[in-house]
Amino acid sequence: MDTFFLLLQQANDFLWGYIVITALVFCALFFTYKIRGVQFWMLRDMIKVMTGRPIFNSSKAPAATSNRPSPSDGTSPNDADAHLKKIGSFHAFAVSLSSRVGTGNLAGVASAIFVGGPGAVFWMWVMALFGAATAFVEATLAQLYKKRGTDSFYGGPAYYMQQGLHRKWMGVLFAVLITITFGMANQVVQSNTLCDALSDTLSLDRRWIGATLTLATLAIIFGGIKRISRFSSIIVPFMAIGYAIIALFVILSNLTSIPSMLALIVREAFGIDSALGGAVGIAITQGVKRGLFSNEAGEGSAPNAAAIAHTSHPVKQGLLQALGVFTDTIVVCTCTAFIILLSGIYDSGRDGIILTKYALETHIGPAGGLFITAAIFFFAYSTIIANYFYGETNIRFITSKKSYVNIFRIVTAATVMAGALISLQEAWSIVDLAMGIMTLVNLAAIIQLSPKVFFLLNDYMRQRKQGHDPVFSKEMMKEGKEDVECW
Repeated sequence: MDTFFLLLQQANDFLWGYIVITALVFCALFFTYKIRGVQFWMLRDMIKVMTGRPIFNSSKAPAATSNRPSPSDGTSPNDADAHLKKIGSFHAFAVSLSSRVGTGNLAGVASAIFVGGPGAVFWMWVMALFGAATAFVEATLAQLYKKRGTDSFYGGPAYYMQQGLHRKWMGVLFAVLITITFGMANQVVQSNTLCDALSDTLSLDRRWIGATLTLATLAIIFGGIKRISRFSSIIVPFMAIGYAIIALFVILSNLTSIPSMLALIVREAFGIDSALGGAVGIAITQGVKRGLFSNEAGEGSAPNAAAIAHTSHPVKQGLLQALGVFTDTIVVCTCTAFIILLSGIYDSGRDGIILTKYALETHIGPAGGLFITAAIFFFAYSTIIANYFYGETNIRFITSKKSYVNIFRIVTAATVMAGALISLQEAWSIVDLAMGIMTLVNLAAIIQLSPKVFFLLNDYMRQRKQGHDPVFSKEMMKEGKEDVECW
C-alpha cells in the first residue's frame, strides 16, 4: 500500500508541476482578457442576481424592442419551463458554495501552508482573482446547455460537451471522472478531516464518527435535489458568516502584526527569504492545487449546480459563480490563512485541520478548538452532500436507470466511511490525481466553447447598456441554436 501511494504522489507531482498549473494559468489569463475582467467590476450585478432583483427596474427602463424576449419574472422565458420547480439563483449558488466552502478552506489551506509555506497563500489569491473568469465561462455554458428534468433543470460539463461539442464520448469521460473525484475521492478527504477534528476534540472513536456521518449522509442524499438545495441554502451562509466573524475578531486583535504577516506572505511567495531553489515552485504548486480544491474554478464541478437555476440570462449565473470563487478563496480561505499565520505556529509540524484548530486556540483559548470542530462538521458535511449531487448528475448523464443512482448512493456512503480510516496525505493523493485529470478535460471543452460565452456576454452588456434587465432566447443565436434545449 505504501508503494501505491508513493507512485500516486509521483504521478501527482508531474501532473500538477507541469500540466495542470500551466493549463489553469493560461485559461485564467485568456478568459480574463476576453471577458474584459468582468469578475473585477460587476459586483453590483452579482449581488442583484444573488438577491433575485432585476439588474434594472423594468418600470424605468426603455420599452422592450421587438427582437428582445419578454422577461418572465426572473426565470427562463420559455413557456415549456413553467412546470419546473423554480430553484432560484441563490439556491444554486448555495449548492455550489457548499461544495466550495468545505475542508479545503480549513484543512486544505493549512496543508498548503504546511507543505508550501506562507507563500502558498499569495498564489491562492492570484488564482482566485483570475480563476473567477474561468468559473464565469464554465457556469455560463452550463446554463446555456442545461436540460429539463421531470421537476427541475440539470446540466454541467458532460452536457455542454455533448450538446455544444457533439462529443458524447468526452461527456461520458468527464462524467466518469467527476463521479470518481466528487462521489468517491473527494468524500474521503471531507470525512477524514471531520473525523480528525471530532476525535481530537472529543476523544471519540473515528469508526463511530464515520458510521454516524455515513447514516446522516444517506438521510439527505435520498431526498433529492430539492432537499439538498434547501439544506445548503440554510447551512452555508450560517457557517461562512460565523467563521468570518471569528476571523475578523482575530485580525482586529492582531492589527499590529498584519503588515509583517503580509510581508512574510509576499517574501515567501517569491522565495526572497528562502535558501532552497525549489521553494517558490512548491509554494506555487500548493497554492494553485489547494486553491483549486477549494474554489473549484475550472474544475467542472460548480457548473453542475449552476445549471439548475431559473434565470433570465445565462450570464447571470456565470457572474454569480465568479462571486462564489471570491467568497470561497478571498474571504473564507484568507480567514484560515490569517488565523494560522498570526498564531505563530504555522511551522510547528502540525498539518491539516489539527493545525487550524490549534492556531485558533492560541487566539481565543479552548473555545477556538470547539468552534473549529463545529465549523468543520458543517463545512465537511455540507460539502459531502453537494459532492454527492455532482456525482448523481453525471451518473444520470451516463445512464437513466434509477438502480445505478441507488448503487452510487451506497458507494458514496462507503467512501465516507473509508475516509475515517486512512491518513490525510493518502486522502489528498487520491483526490489530486482525479481532480487534475478531470480539470484538464473540462478546460479543453470550455476553451473550444468559449466563443459562445463571449457572444452571450456581448448580448448581456448590450441589453444592460440599454437599461434592460437582460433576457435571453436561443432564437437570438446565429448558429448552434438547435443544440440548445431550453431558452
